[in-house]
Amino acid sequence: MLILEQNAKAILTDSGGMQKEAYWFGVPCVTLRGETEWVEIVEAGWNVVVGADYKKIVDAVRTFKTDKPRPELYRDGHAAEKIVQKLTQNTIV
Repeated sequence: MLILEQNAKAILTDSGGMQKEAYWFGVPCVTLRGETEWVEIVEAGWNVVVGADYKKIVDAVRTFKTDKPRPELYRDGHAAEKIVQKLTQNTIV
């Protein structure tokens, strides 16, 4: 599924997780719900919330594009590496 998302031109979803994954992959997202918990992605211009309205969905698919920069909203993606580094530095011998 992640390979499909990564290679998509746009993602239409009602999944909160997929909205965030779309952002990480730099893929515009159309959210098929009336609201989203990821308002920062909408504010960044990478997600549009259209609900279940047919006309809004079709319009978003036809017109929603973004070339806006993607701010680092969710850190740099290297949390696991940083945790391992900290743990290995503090190992009791």
